[in-house]
Amino acid sequence: MTVRLSLALLLAAALFLLLPVPSRAPACCPAPPPNKPVVNADQTVILLWDPATKTQHFIRQASFKSGADDFGFLVPTPTQPELDESGNDAFPYLLKLTAPEKQQLPRPSNFGCGCSSPVTGGPAPDVKVLEEKRVAGFNAAVLEATSADALVRWLADHGYAFSPEVEAWAKPYVAGGWKITALKVADNQAAQEKRTVRAAALRLSFKTDRPVFPYREPDPRSYAKTLGAQKRLLRIYFVADARYQGQFQEGEWTTSKVAWADKLRPEDRTKLLELLRLPPNTGPAEWWLTEFEDDWPYQVAPSDVYFSRAADQKPVKRPLHIEYVALPIPTDVTVYALAAVLIVPPLMRRVRSRLIR
Repeated sequence: MTVRLSLALLLAAALFLLLPVPSRAPACCPAPPPNKPVVNADQTVILLWDPATKTQHFIRQASFKSGADDFGFLVPTPTQPELDESGNDAFPYLLKLTAPEKQQLPRPSNFGCGCSSPVTGGPAPDVKVLEEKRVAGFNAAVLEATSADALVRWLADHGYAFSPEVEAWAKPYVAGGWKITALKVADNQAAQEKRTVRAAALRLSFKTDRPVFPYREPDPRSYAKTLGAQKRLLRIYFVADARYQGQFQEGEWTTSKVAWADKLRPEDRTKLLELLRLPPNTGPAEWWLTEFEDDWPYQVAPSDVYFSRAADQKPVKRPLHIEYVALPIPTDVTVYALAAVLIVPPLMRRVRSRLIR
């Protein structure tokens, strides 16, 4: 028994010295404090593009952190969108499908313009409300404005933030005839205590000549400084008929990279359409998924991001992730076998050297 225990301890010590030590990296995900301005933070969105019908489906899961009990945000689209609730489960499904590196990220904040103030007054002139609808926990209004100034007045009268920055942000969209969807979600009492607002995934489906992500936002620099926000990650799952690339109106989208790209299996296409609550014939018959990761800087963007078919159609995979696991406790047989391999040869060499002397 003593010999067996000694061999086991010796073997364990030898194996411990041979094993690699995994490194630990601290992770930090600060949340904005109450009663502070709101800026866009980490985001994950799904863009589904059908080139045959020129239809884009824009899906994201909304989660906000703010001191405001009632706030809203704006989403620009080239044409009037159809609004509907989408499934939340498509996001973790895609996350698993592309096998991302393990990391902890804050839930996405709002896209568009987050703001807060009490609701007052009626509609301003020169703004046409194309549709009003309660969807996915939001009170939504699809707007058509004749000028950015008229849009800002409408926002002020309906409890949205208004400022020179918002007006400057809206001008290119209004001039281009884009529609603005104003969304507002009211907190319940339980959420107010945590200052967290969650809503179901919202889908905007609209016609467009080119697939687009509304990358522009009102100048975020002063709010980001107030909140101490320095870094954020934008993840876009782009689904289409091929591998796609993104770029600004004039210039390269330099802060982004393609983290994963490949054809999807038919069963994954079927499952995703089910999770997104879309008809089985939605989009192209064969799907490609291109996953973009963008270190979205708190700066004024030159334009929105537009997508087109990439010249390079090679698949892209993430680097192999190696995970070390503990070895099982050796049995009596393996103890002696491993001891024979690790210990006996050095002992025999030592005995041989002494005999030679």
